[in-house]
Amino acid sequence: MIRFENVSKQYPAGTHAVKSLNFDIKEGEFFVLIGPSGCGKTTTLKLINRLHELTTGYIYIDGKKISEYDIHELRWNIGYVLQQIALFPHMSIEENIAVVPELRKWSKDTIRKRVDELLELVGLEPDTYRDRKPKELSGGQQQRIGVIRALAADPQIILMDEPFSALDPISREKLQDDLLQLKERIKKTIVFVTHDIQEALKLGDRICVMQDGEIVQIGTPEEITLKPANNFVKEFIGDQKPGLLLDDFVEKALMQIPEESVSVNPKAAIPASSTVEQALKVLSQHDVLAVEKEGQIIGVISRQSVIQYLAERSRERGKQHG
Repeated sequence: MIRFENVSKQYPAGTHAVKSLNFDIKEGEFFVLIGPSGCGKTTTLKLINRLHELTTGYIYIDGKKISEYDIHELRWNIGYVLQQIALFPHMSIEENIAVVPELRKWSKDTIRKRVDELLELVGLEPDTYRDRKPKELSGGQQQRIGVIRALAADPQIILMDEPFSALDPISREKLQDDLLQLKERIKKTIVFVTHDIQEALKLGDRICVMQDGEIVQIGTPEEITLKPANNFVKEFIGDQKPGLLLDDFVEKALMQIPEESVSVNPKAAIPASSTVEQALKVLSQHDVLAVEKEGQIIGVISRQSVIQYLAERSRERGKQHG
């Protein structure tokens, strides 16, 4: 879907923002770029839609160099969500969402239907919100509009540059949950920039850890968490103790799901004495997994619940050492 081939970006003063990037992003993948400030993650994101022009190398979308696309067509086919939201204050919510469809000469009826469909997708009643101005919405609601505005013209790719970092923790967590549900429904390729490892572990199918303009490690949340490539990654994500037993945190990681949800596949069970690493390996084959203790199923876990627990544990450990 998206391929970086020896991509570098050097500014006129000589600073290298990114150096020799080589990686692929799969179609339909939620790919997270993460690292400390100044590591090159936002520059990498902006190279995809040519908000920054690369210095050397090539970026391909569907096998075609991005330099060979008409710049307007390229950007119309790539949704972009900013941290600052950047809704037009003088325009209604409907008008904000309709910007790109109007540029693409969609009919008014088609645009109206698309606006209503997208508002419903994020739980905002069209009749209530369509004619409101951005200032009449909460920060979380405005960011929802920012997300669906990026979806308005049905682009293949969505770029998201720290879209939730300015929100309060409760709104941020709610929008993360909403985005996870939205991801399953819209089946888009999403490239997401964050500096928050908990957010990356929660949302990403794969995570690209960057340092000083270079890629340090690319892997699934499990791989990043349990097999960090070096001390930088290990310190960045926090010590997760791969040998931690399920029994040590089972009450927190358990999901309240009826047992019948796993009855279709009775083999999808694991002892509570198993390690986190063992559980994650089994969860790569199953959506949910029954946890057994003393011959009884005490509940079920999911890949997401385990990863989220580890992320929260990392955050708690960071506060203790901060």
